[in-house]
Amino acid sequence: MSSISPASPWNVRRLPRADGRVFLVTGGNAGIGYFVAEQLSATGATVVLGSRDPAKAEAASASIRARVAGARVRAVRLDLADLPSLETVAEALQVEHLDAVVHNAGVALDDPPRRETEHGHELMFGTNHLGHFALTRWLMPLLSAAPAARVVTMGSFAAKSERLDLDDLQSRNDYRAKRTYGRSKLAQMCFGVELARVLRTAGSTVTSVVVHPGGALDSLTPSRPPLHVRTVGARLGAAPAALLLQGKHAGAWPAVRAVLDPAVRGDLLWGPRVFGLRGEPRGEPMWDHLADRSVAARLWEASCDLTGVDPGAALG
Repeated sequence: MSSISPASPWNVRRLPRADGRVFLVTGGNAGIGYFVAEQLSATGATVVLGSRDPAKAEAASASIRARVAGARVRAVRLDLADLPSLETVAEALQVEHLDAVVHNAGVALDDPPRRETEHGHELMFGTNHLGHFALTRWLMPLLSAAPAARVVTMGSFAAKSERLDLDDLQSRNDYRAKRTYGRSKLAQMCFGVELARVLRTAGSTVTSVVVHPGGALDSLTPSRPPLHVRTVGARLGAAPAALLLQGKHAGAWPAVRAVLDPAVRGDLLWGPRVFGLRGEPRGEPMWDHLADRSVAARLWEASCDLTGVDPGAALG
C-alpha cells in the first residue's frame, strides 16, 4: 500500500520546537512510552509521565534528564485500571491547558488465567480501552483550552487481524490471552477513530489521531539503564530481525509525529513506512474494520455504560 504524502517533509531526528506546550504520556515510564516522552522532551515542551509506580516514573524522569539538557519532565500518578481515580488526574496535572495526551499505557498478558480489575473489568480491556476512554472525558476541558490539542491513541499491529465481539467485550465466555489483548487494542483504536468523528462533528479544536508502532522489539531497542539494558548477545541475536522490525525508540516515531506535526490528519492511520513494520512514520488509509461506524457506535455506547462517563459530553 502506498503512503499518503504529508504536506511537508518530516525528519524524526530534527523535531520542531514545542516550548510552552504540555504533553501527557500514559505509561511514559517504560517501553515505547518512555521513548515518546524522551523525544518530546527534546522539543522544549513540558512532558508529564503518567504512571502508577512513582519509583519507576522517577527513574524514567532521571534517565530523560540525563540525556536531554534542560528537560522539563515530571510525573503524575495514573492507574488506568482504577476508573474512579481518573477523575482527579486533570487537577493533579496542575496546568491550565494540555496540548496533547498520548494514550500509550497498556497491559499485555501472555497466559491464562483471566484477571479482572478491582472494579470487575477484564484487566486488558479495562486498562487499555476503558481506562483511556474514561481518562479522555476528564482531560477534555484541558485539551479544549489549548489552541489545537491532540489525543493520540497508540494502537497495535496485533489488532489488525482481530475483530470485536460486541456481545463479549470482556472475554467472559471465551478468554484467550493474546486474542483478548489484540481485541483490547482494537477497541482502543476504534475509540480513537470514533472520537475523531465526534470532535469534527462538534467543531472542536481537538484532533484525535490513531497510530501504531509496527514491530518494536526490546532486542532492537537502545539501552536506557536501569530501565532497559540490551546485552551484546541480544543485539547480535536480533540482527536478522532488524531487516523487518525495529526498536521501541523507532516505534515511538508515529506518536511523536502525531503530537507535533500540524499536517497530521485524524482520518488516517499513522505507522511505520516499510510494510507497516519499520521505518519513518507515514499516513495510510484506515484498516477497513476500524472504519466500521456501526461497530464504533456500539462500542462507544457500551463503554459509556461500563465507565459511567461519556467523553463526548465534555464537548457540550
